[in-house]
Amino acid sequence: MDLLQLRHFQVVARFEHISRAAEELRIAQPSLSRTIARLEAELGSPLFERRGRGIRLNEHGELFLRHVDRTLSGLDDATRAVREAGQLGLGRVSLACETLLTVTTVLAGFRADHPRADVRLYQSTAQEMQRQLRVGEVDFCVASQPLTGPDLETVELNREEVLLAVPRGHRLDGRESVTIPEIADEPIVTTRKGHWQRALLDRLFAAEGLTPTLSCEGDEPSVSQVLISAGLGIGLIPSTARQSPIVTGVPVAWSHVDAPGCHRVLTLVWRRDAHLSEGALKFREFITSRPFMTHRLSDPPP
Repeated sequence: MDLLQLRHFQVVARFEHISRAAEELRIAQPSLSRTIARLEAELGSPLFERRGRGIRLNEHGELFLRHVDRTLSGLDDATRAVREAGQLGLGRVSLACETLLTVTTVLAGFRADHPRADVRLYQSTAQEMQRQLRVGEVDFCVASQPLTGPDLETVELNREEVLLAVPRGHRLDGRESVTIPEIADEPIVTTRKGHWQRALLDRLFAAEGLTPTLSCEGDEPSVSQVLISAGLGIGLIPSTARQSPIVTGVPVAWSHVDAPGCHRVLTLVWRRDAHLSEGALKFREFITSRPFMTHRLSDPPP
């Protein structure tokens, strides 16, 4: 058993598909299949269930993956630590978030204070963030949904109200607040499952025994306000979006949503046992030592 086998297994386990894993690794599919077969023979146990053309991790595979993730992550941390010891800069800071717009301001401030830091940014769903933290692909996640695990540390950065945005001239334009039943038949602009906006929308509607009517499901929440302004539907937008330089000029009307828990909790999450470069340590101190956003739950719609 060698490191290359383990890294190949890790990728196959992530995709649960030999062809896609082979494309990711840029190797021939038969070669990757033989690697997995040799690994299973050496372990004396199959790691995947074969279902037609698809595969799925079995109980032994899930157990082995947890140990492989931990082993390779530790090795990567050790490699980074040695490399950073000989560098003049502050080392790498890798960060994942669901919406890139969320971190633009804080990253601009951090880069201004620490220009020698090597910042890497990823856009990921909450599920992908869990994997990235586990395998050491990122140092931190700025998450709008809970990331759980016994080895994860979490600090709340901000808690803000989520408002209803509607096109100007809409029947709800000018309303101070609305209820979920009042918008039950409205077309709604939102994100795909896996993003926090969709999770919040589904939860609020389910609490009323309702199902939302979707006019758009996207992967970039920051575009929602533009689509709402264009008349494609209405949608749930965090209050901070009103001051974003990208969407400030996009005309929509705002209302409070009269429903419990209609807010977003933004957290910084990292793995407790991971190696953090000097730059990553400075980033954690920077982002947790000052107000992350300016608009809070008490903000009224303009």
